[in-house]
Amino acid sequence: MTEKLFYHDSHRKEFDGTVLSCEPSGEEYKVVLDRTAFFPEGGGQYADTGMLGEASVRDVQEKENVIYHMTDKPLPVGEAVHGEIDWEKRFESMQQHTGEHIISGLVHGRFGYNNVGFHLGADYCTMDFDGPITKEELKEIELEANKIVYQNLDIGILYPSKEELKDLEYRSKIEIEGQVRIVKIPGVDICACCAPHVKKTGEIGNIKLVNMMNYKGGERIFMLCGFRALMDHREKEESVKAVSALLCAKEGGIKEAVEHLKEEQLALKGKLAGLKQKLLTVKAQEIQITENVTAVFDKELSGNEPRELMNLLLGRGAHVCAVFAGSDEGTYRYVIGSRKEDVRPLCKRLNEAFGGRGGGKPEMVQGSLTGTEEEIYRLLFTQ
Repeated sequence: MTEKLFYHDSHRKEFDGTVLSCEPSGEEYKVVLDRTAFFPEGGGQYADTGMLGEASVRDVQEKENVIYHMTDKPLPVGEAVHGEIDWEKRFESMQQHTGEHIISGLVHGRFGYNNVGFHLGADYCTMDFDGPITKEELKEIELEANKIVYQNLDIGILYPSKEELKDLEYRSKIEIEGQVRIVKIPGVDICACCAPHVKKTGEIGNIKLVNMMNYKGGERIFMLCGFRALMDHREKEESVKAVSALLCAKEGGIKEAVEHLKEEQLALKGKLAGLKQKLLTVKAQEIQITENVTAVFDKELSGNEPRELMNLLLGRGAHVCAVFAGSDEGTYRYVIGSRKEDVRPLCKRLNEAFGGRGGGKPEMVQGSLTGTEEEIYRLLFTQ
């Protein structure tokens, strides 16, 4: 059994222990100490990292009350070793985890929903609840959670007996055998949890619920706490300032400025579409209609323009019209139509000759192929 110093003091950064065993494990070493402040992965919280003497601790796992430290160097069995955990990483994880308890407690108290999933990742903390929550309700939960943070409440750690546990209402995702460890936030949440937490809610700093999505009939909530929330605020503030400068608008007026810009863009797109249609009509008038097949190659055509140009030329009397958009260096996108004959055989010949793909109805086909303008011309006018 490894003595778990993180349960005695969640803010302990350093400790001394004795190496009980050290075994190779792939490219790493699996080290067991008599006591440790390194928290092993569990309860939705990732493992601590840090140093044991000169060895780097990359991962920590627990099995049958024995904690295994995965190190990059071996440590002599029987010798004392000084350990230091990566405190910034630990404190940040405790901020997220205690914040999750506050949100889960508030959601459970207000809606009766259970937290059925919790993941503390490198970027976000996510919580899955088994019921729907609206955006407005989430804003109210966020506000209430931050009020609890600012009250700077003491976080209690309880180890109730089996008799005491019978009369205690607490949240737990799983059935727990043996001693149950309870994390209590007064008036907010009582939950079984094996992970270290901050000592007071004020240490969380602030809680920001940044996103939500429907998940398995319930709601998945994305949360940032403490330093993570601060970094998120900074990034978004920088973005707001940059957009404000680009739009020559006050930071508080960005929304209105963007809406105005969007309206201008839509108006310009409509004007551009009208001008392109006029240009296409003029272009169709300038193209010479040839016997059998009228072929057009134009790398400037995009969207529906090839089909529109084809229809304009058919309207001028073209027997078969084939429009190719693209260039010899890349791929040609084609559309071929006729109001007098089935163009599918021509489509088949083109695809077979130039590795093309496409098809359609007797009156119109479309697809893509790879070839040169000269080669395609030759095939079109070869019967």
